[in-house]
Amino acid sequence: MSLPDLIEIVPLQAPVKTEVTVPGSKSITNRALVLAALAKGTVTLEGALWSEDTQVMVECLHTLGFKVEVQTDPNEFCNRTIIVEGQGGVIPKGGTAEQPLELFVGNAGTAARFLAAMVCLGEGVYRLSGVPRMHERPQASLFEALRQLGYRIDSGSNKLPAVIHGAGPKAGSCSVSVDESSQFASALILSGEIGQWQVGIKGANADELPYVEMTRQLVKAFPINGGTFHIEPDASSGSYFWAAGLHYGEQRIERSDLPTQTERCAVFETSVKNWPKSGWQIDADFPMRAGDLLHKSREHSTGIVEHLSRETDLGDSIMTAIVLAPFIKNVTAYTELGRLRLQECERVEALRIELTKCGASIVEKGDALFVTPTSLHGAEIETYNDHRMAMCFAVVALRVPGIKLRNPSCVKKTFPNFFQKLAKDLGVKILDAKGNQLSHEDLFAA
Repeated sequence: MSLPDLIEIVPLQAPVKTEVTVPGSKSITNRALVLAALAKGTVTLEGALWSEDTQVMVECLHTLGFKVEVQTDPNEFCNRTIIVEGQGGVIPKGGTAEQPLELFVGNAGTAARFLAAMVCLGEGVYRLSGVPRMHERPQASLFEALRQLGYRIDSGSNKLPAVIHGAGPKAGSCSVSVDESSQFASALILSGEIGQWQVGIKGANADELPYVEMTRQLVKAFPINGGTFHIEPDASSGSYFWAAGLHYGEQRIERSDLPTQTERCAVFETSVKNWPKSGWQIDADFPMRAGDLLHKSREHSTGIVEHLSRETDLGDSIMTAIVLAPFIKNVTAYTELGRLRLQECERVEALRIELTKCGASIVEKGDALFVTPTSLHGAEIETYNDHRMAMCFAVVALRVPGIKLRNPSCVKKTFPNFFQKLAKDLGVKILDAKGNQLSHEDLFAA
């Protein structure tokens, strides 16, 4: 059995005190898979996420001729131990101009961008393609940077599908814009040491890019000569469970000041086990940022409490903060959301439309959303085949009766057992379209 096309989540009736485990970081897993393939020995990745996006990357590595062994993880159902035999920068297989080697990347932006740079190190010809939405997503800045390095990229639209002609490592320099995605820079950095590439970065906040910094730190820490590398839990995925606790956390703030991160996080009823402490994931700040927002809303009765930025404050978990905004006592502003428009769906518009369906007072102005507190009501939510839309509105449903989600299986992209964890760890009832409670097995997104 698997998730039906429409589900309804029954709101929690009281706080639930629990500690939840979440699968490994998608961002770190797909970066680590590339580095492991380029390594000079065998690398064991522990705690690696096993979801649609990471499976796509593993399948592409198999297609490229890498030996990759996948083992179960006894500590987390949607994690795996992945053993990769690195080839020291050699790409084992490649196609020809007449018959390129086909690599299907689905709707995985990390796979699309990281592999585009990586296969340039090969000696063959490769064709990258994905689902229709992936063919709409930007690639031009990355392709232009690779052309600056001397590689041939054939793409009439500067998007996927594209044919990439590998030419092996070619020392050189390039400049890449990160206005549309920081993944372009990360792709070049991951393969840059083998390729002997000097990568310059230009664009908005080029010096303050948390995902690029994650890539740099990961490259420094990675066992490039072989060894074991542990992948920490996904902070973006963990934000939904912190948010579930925040629904009831307001009752617990009694003092007028919460000076430390520990005390700010104490407003939550739920927590996430082994919360990341490396500083690599910007969304690891979600508990502190959300706790601050709630605390400040109690101190001020009018006006905008705080501007939260997608560029500097939170990454994808800013979507979680946005769907919590109607429950906070003040107007809140969420800014610099432009990159959300270029991801799995047009997320800024999607959030505005679906929150408005629920009765939210929300204004879209430029690349910002302004949310005024108001009572919400039930609605049938379109998820746009976007995993984060589904999980965000599942959080809304924990407090608002009558929320129904279309196509909930889209969570398989990063968190296949998300709804199982809601049911098991938080005790949430999840119903099908006929009002029947779904079993644990029915809640897995296959």
